[in-house]
Amino acid sequence: MKLLKETIEKVKPTNKKWMSKAQEHLDNLTKPQGSLGYLEEIAKKIVAIFEGNTNSQHKKVIFTFAGDHGIAEEGVSAFPKDVTAQMVFNFIRGGAGINVLARHSGAEVVVVDVAVDYDFGKIEGLLDKKIIRGTKNFLKQPAMTLNEAIKSIEVGIECAIEYCDKGYSIFGTGDMGIGNTTPSSAITALLTGKSVSEVTGKGTGITDDNLKEKISKIESAINFHKPDVNNPIEVLSRVGGAEIGAIAGLIIGVASHKKVVLIDGFISTAGALIAYKLQPFVRDYIFASHRSVEKGHISALELMNLRPILDLDMRLGEGTGSAIAMFIIEAGIKIYKEMATFSQAGVSNKT
Repeated sequence: MKLLKETIEKVKPTNKKWMSKAQEHLDNLTKPQGSLGYLEEIAKKIVAIFEGNTNSQHKKVIFTFAGDHGIAEEGVSAFPKDVTAQMVFNFIRGGAGINVLARHSGAEVVVVDVAVDYDFGKIEGLLDKKIIRGTKNFLKQPAMTLNEAIKSIEVGIECAIEYCDKGYSIFGTGDMGIGNTTPSSAITALLTGKSVSEVTGKGTGITDDNLKEKISKIESAINFHKPDVNNPIEVLSRVGGAEIGAIAGLIIGVASHKKVVLIDGFISTAGALIAYKLQPFVRDYIFASHRSVEKGHISALELMNLRPILDLDMRLGEGTGSAIAMFIIEAGIKIYKEMATFSQAGVSNKT
């Protein structure tokens, strides 16, 4: 708990004077003012995060946190629980979607075992941060103890600290865990105040009847636990997941170091909600990489006033959206740093 408290206290809002300076510079580039649209807003936010120290090259890393879920035994996913561990091996071998897209964007992928119900042993390419072997079935009991929930968040903080110290400045979040859209829906419903039906989708592709059952089970779990919605750690422990906690911790840790963090889809955004409720200033450092087709995703983003960069009908997770959106983040940086001003180019500005 000490690490979590200390890190939360270190997160400060970005200084808005950098936004003003960035706007002034952008308005003097060889283009009509505002003509690059949201890309200019991205550039301004990056300048504020880095406090003007923007370079054209940045070390990038995507963390794919993996964990199993006891709620999966309720049939909330189209895939069996064994797929979590199988996909971890796929990540390590470099054959998953996140590996392909991260290679394309020049980002490192770090695969982290937070709570997979499988004994991997010592295996190259896997960061062992296991705190539990899967969460409990939260339809019947809390998913985690409060201490386990705190530990899951601190796993993410530890990852952020280590990689910030290594010189990484652009971070992406990703996840792997069969059944994890169910805790994400529960978290989103509780922290946004939306109904369960408004924020629950089909995840990996369940049937309409299965979706109805999924919604009913989440509602039953929320009524059973009745967590304090003003206590995000309690919400995480009752109906959450360890990889969701780790994502929250990564965000808090990155924000405390004044670096950029891109959140992926619905599961990552559930983690971002936990982080935001613990420390609202983290929002200044977050970019929403894309809009997921999962119903609850946009509700969570709207609560944090985050605009998704891309809308590609994606719902894979793993960090794939983060990998693609890194191109846009770097484009914003390059426009700001490399585009000539009117005076530099000898181009007449508007009268």
